[in-house]
Amino acid sequence: MQSIKVRSRVGSDGMLHLQIPVGIKDTELEVIVVFQPITPATEAKTPEDLGWPPVFFERTFGCFQDEP
Repeated sequence: MQSIKVRSRVGSDGMLHLQIPVGIKDTELEVIVVFQPITPATEAKTPEDLGWPPVFFERTFGCFQDEP
């Protein structure tokens, strides 16, 4: 079994056309297609953007005293 990763674009007709050379002729293949939409990279969110109170980590970091 071989895995080939390609990046392709879906046309305006909603169809994805794949042309993948596999180097095999006159052979039956079982093909599995898994697709995942690519999302644009986003900037890292701040703790406040994620719902944490302002300066929460600065005030609470190191306050738990575990056994030495």
